[in-house]
Amino acid sequence: MSFTTFGEIMLRLTPSDHGSKIITAQNFGVHFAGSESNVASSLAQLGNNTQFITKLPNNSLGDAAINSLASYGINTNNILRGGDRIGTYFIEIGSSIRPSSVIYDRKDSAISRINHKEFDWENILKDQKWLFISGITPAISEKCAEEVIFLAEKAKKMNVNVSFDMNYRRTLWSDVSKARKIFDRILEHTDLLFGNNGVLKDVYDIDVQGNNLIDKTINTTKKAKEVFGINQLAFTVRNHHSASENELSGVYLDKDTPTVSNSYKVNILDRFGTGDAFAAAFLHGLNKGWSQEKTIGFATAAFALKHTIKGDQHTSNEKEISSIYQGNITGHVLR
Repeated sequence: MSFTTFGEIMLRLTPSDHGSKIITAQNFGVHFAGSESNVASSLAQLGNNTQFITKLPNNSLGDAAINSLASYGINTNNILRGGDRIGTYFIEIGSSIRPSSVIYDRKDSAISRINHKEFDWENILKDQKWLFISGITPAISEKCAEEVIFLAEKAKKMNVNVSFDMNYRRTLWSDVSKARKIFDRILEHTDLLFGNNGVLKDVYDIDVQGNNLIDKTINTTKKAKEVFGINQLAFTVRNHHSASENELSGVYLDKDTPTVSNSYKVNILDRFGTGDAFAAAFLHGLNKGWSQEKTIGFATAAFALKHTIKGDQHTSNEKEISSIYQGNITGHVLR
């Protein structure tokens, strides 16, 4: 195997009438998703050997979540069963001047009550090349935070590269200082950092200047490299015109050399899981040994393309993403 991701997969409920409000919805679409599982599904769809690690209740909902993961080609053999419930979140898709919103219902989920040494990390990480973790799972519970920190440290000891997406969800943290303390310990073992200007400002009050969003992001990655001592940083850039239209780019800093992707203006169908699509595509490019330019270009194309797909999962293959990267963005029918 090449990739391991660890985190919570949840039940995603979205009003069946796309774009309608939760308060008036009578029917909901049912899916399974979560940042780390989204990255796993995208990596698997791109042809990589990928396993996802979590804990799920031993009931039909847990079975359904595992079936969903397996349908994308993810190895689920090391998922633990137990606990009482699966985490749930409700998504309301925004439009124009009305923002999208999320309601979480994940208290006391199966993974939130994990015990240390419940996972056999020595066996799970054996022969792995990359570990992907995010800043969301540590917010679920103190036990989850301890396990993610331990896992990052364990991976480094076993010469597994650690990639960390500093996802910061305000509603999951009681205080930003708690997130900062936990992130500090994860960053000690991080080889590749995913993020954006906003999360660095929110968590670390890093707010650099720049002539435009690209320049600002380049300066932010350089500052983050200096503060955290990480040589590889891949950041998304989002110019947020409205809930329906964004302009997207990507910046990759490798040591002292920044590389900027093309920019894409997209009409948004569903923006959830887009950062996960970016991270997965970027890891795919690194695993392929592509150049800096191709890696960040491919990742940003995946980032943009995911905005046009309903649900959290990015089901585009390498050929489809590469076509966007190569400039085929007119949307002409393929016959």
